[in-house]
Amino acid sequence: MNSHAPILRVNALSVRYGKVEALRQVGIEVKPGQIVSVIGPNGAGKSTLLNTIMGALPAAGYAKGPVFYRGEDVSAMPVEKRVARGMCLVPEKRELFSTMTVEDNLSLGAYRRKRAGEHDYLDQLEPVFGLFPRLRERYKQLAGTLSGGERQMLALGRALMGKPDLLMLDEPSLGLAPLIVKELFHIISALRRTGVAILLIEQNARAALQISDYGYVLETGELVLEGPADDLAKTPRVIEAYLGLVKKIAVE
Repeated sequence: MNSHAPILRVNALSVRYGKVEALRQVGIEVKPGQIVSVIGPNGAGKSTLLNTIMGALPAAGYAKGPVFYRGEDVSAMPVEKRVARGMCLVPEKRELFSTMTVEDNLSLGAYRRKRAGEHDYLDQLEPVFGLFPRLRERYKQLAGTLSGGERQMLALGRALMGKPDLLMLDEPSLGLAPLIVKELFHIISALRRTGVAILLIEQNARAALQISDYGYVLETGELVLEGPADDLAKTPRVIEAYLGLVKKIAVE
């Protein structure tokens, strides 16, 4: 695959829930090694966008418009096959196994690779500990006993155990204290060096744009702005709507 070609391309994607149109003619691209953020208010359709890309749209939803991953139209492909091709979604609710240990949650992240016959399916364990030293400290602890920040770290770590090529993050900073948010965004930024492409859905527009290469603004199901993240952060409309009243969390 051409390194300049998008790993993910969505063309004119529309999604309906009954008569309610959640997304209208949305088009986005993510290139290998890029961090691309989609910002916007609650109810804009951001989570719907990620779920549609992942093939996890609820049965009540209807999607129209191709989703290309590595140049292949995966629109009709089930979630399991998309995961097998290197797509991964960390949902807003994190969906950890609370009654299982950190160790077991991380191992489950590599289960697909184990089932595929990869003998070194746990080879990402040390890199994950390098990113999240606290997970090493909590390795034998039940996931349900972790703090909110540690649970988000575990959700990210579990996703990375599968060696995804495209990592989609739905509101990773939700409900976390500012210092934890700063640490988390440092780590997400550092993931760029691994070559993984990241599509980031985030209400903390300032923090998201600071670490992103490119950004989109989604409002009431439509893209209203897009551009290089630095330029977008200087746009009057973005400053007024998303940055003006948000306390700055520097992640540089």
